[in-house]
Amino acid sequence: MEAKHEPNVGAQQLVLDEDQLVCMLTNKVYKATEKEQTLQSMIAMMIDEYGFDPGDMERDFKMQYEDPDTEKMKSQKVDLVVFEAGRTHDSANVIRIVIVAKNAKVKADDNKNGLHPSLDSLLNYSDCEFGCWTNGEDLRYLHSFENDSLQPDTEELTDFPAVDQTLEDLEQAGDRAMPRTPANESLVKTFKRCHDYIYGNEGHKKDAFWELLNLIFCKLYDEKCIQEQSRKGESYHRRFWVGVKELNTPEGQHQVAERIKGIFEDLKTSKLFQDVFDGDEAIHLSDRGVAAVAGELSKYSFTDATVDVKGTAYETIVGTTLKREAGQFFTPRNEVHCMVEMLDPTEDDRVVDIACGTAGFIVGVLDHVRHKIAKRLYPNLDELHLKLKLNSPDVNEETRKYAENMLFGFDFDPDLKKAARMNMIMAGDGHSNIFNINSLEYPQGSLPDVPKVAESVNHSIANSKDKDFPFETSSDNAQGKFDMIFMNPPFGSKVKVASAIAAKYELNSNAPEVLFIECAYNFLKPGGKLAIILPDGILSNPNTEDVRIWILQHFKLLASVDMPVETFLPQVGVQSSILFLQKKTAKEQLVSINEEDYDVFMAIVEKVGKDRRGIPIYKRDDDGAEILFDDVKRSIVIAPNGREITRVRFERQRHLDDDLPDVAAAYKKFKEGKV
Repeated sequence: MEAKHEPNVGAQQLVLDEDQLVCMLTNKVYKATEKEQTLQSMIAMMIDEYGFDPGDMERDFKMQYEDPDTEKMKSQKVDLVVFEAGRTHDSANVIRIVIVAKNAKVKADDNKNGLHPSLDSLLNYSDCEFGCWTNGEDLRYLHSFENDSLQPDTEELTDFPAVDQTLEDLEQAGDRAMPRTPANESLVKTFKRCHDYIYGNEGHKKDAFWELLNLIFCKLYDEKCIQEQSRKGESYHRRFWVGVKELNTPEGQHQVAERIKGIFEDLKTSKLFQDVFDGDEAIHLSDRGVAAVAGELSKYSFTDATVDVKGTAYETIVGTTLKREAGQFFTPRNEVHCMVEMLDPTEDDRVVDIACGTAGFIVGVLDHVRHKIAKRLYPNLDELHLKLKLNSPDVNEETRKYAENMLFGFDFDPDLKKAARMNMIMAGDGHSNIFNINSLEYPQGSLPDVPKVAESVNHSIANSKDKDFPFETSSDNAQGKFDMIFMNPPFGSKVKVASAIAAKYELNSNAPEVLFIECAYNFLKPGGKLAIILPDGILSNPNTEDVRIWILQHFKLLASVDMPVETFLPQVGVQSSILFLQKKTAKEQLVSINEEDYDVFMAIVEKVGKDRRGIPIYKRDDDGAEILFDDVKRSIVIAPNGREITRVRFERQRHLDDDLPDVAAAYKKFKEGKV
């Protein structure tokens, strides 16, 4: 076990002002400036991604070097340095330098505080070869070398070596250096940099998202090929890689572009992606553009990243592209987690979202079941070691089988279908069960995916434990065949349903949120469960009493969770609730709702981890000051020689003020009869 680094801050309860934070490296309190927040991200990246030991790092370090012009020693304060492992903290032992600009307004080409003015002298006149510069959005790397004139010089790289890596490893990245696992917001920033680059430099403002999506598809396909060949015991040379110097010349950029475009042509006809593409799609970016984006994406392993990290990054770029039109907006991830935890789907549950958008709920279910699969396959592992197995080949394969057989998503928007499929592929697959249909119109409808739904559901039933269940609908109708539905239907005054469609429903309303309740009922088995987000008007307005009566006649009310207006802000201000319902059997529906007697779980959520502006909020004391909590973070790192290293890090951190995890935990106790 590596050395423990005790916190500098004492164990007493501390409170923070709104403009303060605690450094994860020193555990001291600093003003939460834009620069300081970026520095914290870089510290996390150096530890969690590059594998450097916190004990070999120091912030605000004064670098000493000799100026060759004056032959005098100079001193420059550096935001973050990494020292050679186990060596004393002096300038001669610095192996990485990190410079953080004041804010995002300072660009890399700034004459005073940009990339080269900040790093050239430090690298050229010290023993440190590698440095990076960031303004919180842009991230650049430099390498110091001796040029043909035998003078010190610097060159840009796409990355610098991690612990136990060399520059030569990165130059031959296709064979020797495997991509690293992204930490927290790293992938968010990477996706945003890629999107912004295409938008600002490639003349594809309208199509920036889709061009980026094609390159992400290439990255995922390359990783899938590695997994598949490994499963077969065959070797596969990674093709989606960029040598750290390839971007520096047109020839290198062309080589990268040719590799990536070759992957794209292969994936369009592959078994994995042939149902995603029509076949005539192409990458329209320049060689320089392809190489620049590929250089960003190739650093990371999407397979090893957590579903939360990938999902958050993906939603960041999707949200800027697919506008919240027709009542469409993302369900916050903490609300998705809560809903999935409360219904607790298993490997035997066939699940659908009949208004799936980008498949946030389906991905949430997939991640939930992935953890169950890992626990089933490795019942004796503790949580720390089990985490290492979440993306192991056997867990990935079982998760893929579950997704392809039991998870479904329907949406009326063809663009969202493609976006949802990408989200599913990143999370573990099951993308083939995302269909472009109008759920309110089903089993009728003119969209080409309509007949495919029943075919896919029939295949699922044939390979599931409910293959002998007495379904009430025919084999050409997928209704009545799902165990669970999670959904956040589109709602709002601008969203209206055609009268011809509404007339098919008992509730006969032009408000989609009303019709989707009955629509979900139709898709569920008797005893099936529904978690649905609804505007509070349905639950309280006098003119929707008939809807409430209909719900109670057809469903058993399991739980009701009242959500605050901040839930969907700043995208949209709407007061909503989550209903958890269970479809009654025909026999249960014969009992009058006035004669029913059962317990219902009810909760009122006051805090969801953010304010009305979407800014995170943290737990506070009775006087309104933010509280610091003592956290111990344990992680396991596998060294290149295969040795397992357990790392322990002590941090004093703020905790999000979010009631939803407590609600999910309380509901679990309620079901167990402990409340």
